[in-house]
Amino acid sequence: MSRTTRLWLVLALNLVLIVALVVVGVVAHSLGVLAAGVDYLADAAAIGVSLVAIRLSTLPPTAARPDGHPRATTWAALVNAGWLLVLSVLVIVVAFKRLVAGTHEVHGLPVLVVSGIASVVMLVAALILDGDEDDDDDDEGGNLNLRAVLLDTAADSIAAGAVAVVGAVIVATGGSYWLDPAVALLVSGAIAFHALRLVRKVLAKLRAGKALAD
Repeated sequence: MSRTTRLWLVLALNLVLIVALVVVGVVAHSLGVLAAGVDYLADAAAIGVSLVAIRLSTLPPTAARPDGHPRATTWAALVNAGWLLVLSVLVIVVAFKRLVAGTHEVHGLPVLVVSGIASVVMLVAALILDGDEDDDDDDEGGNLNLRAVLLDTAADSIAAGAVAVVGAVIVATGGSYWLDPAVALLVSGAIAFHALRLVRKVLAKLRAGKALAD
């Protein structure tokens, strides 16, 4: 399965889950579920950027661009990782404010069900992206680009699983609502850390490419 086909499949999975997560997040008053829904929306946009970048990287050279667009996928990786970093920081801020101000009631059962389903679906999506068929080992920008999307997807699966566990605890205890913003804070912190590492790696590659060009 080609890189482009895998991205289209994962995009479709993201779009299906966005509606379910946002609806359940609003109904259940769950910051964790809403954060996952917004994250999936960001992922869908990132995958769209990736698909455009892959298309640009395959265009033939022109008079204006005799070398084509060799770094398009590298720039897409930077956009993807940077967008994930910004989004994670925003969720951290909201979760912290909710922890300080106090958390209202969260309906655990819908959180458990929709987050459990989302976790499994995103795990499948990560496995789809992890295939190596038709990947060009020399296309480092494309591999970095796909790695950025794979990071987003794997993080989504882990985050949704953590939110599902919180939903189960809320159902079992009939309370512990503070766990919802707490898990949103912890998961977003972990995602931000890994996204920052990827941003630094992509920037180093772009600087190295510029130095060679000069």
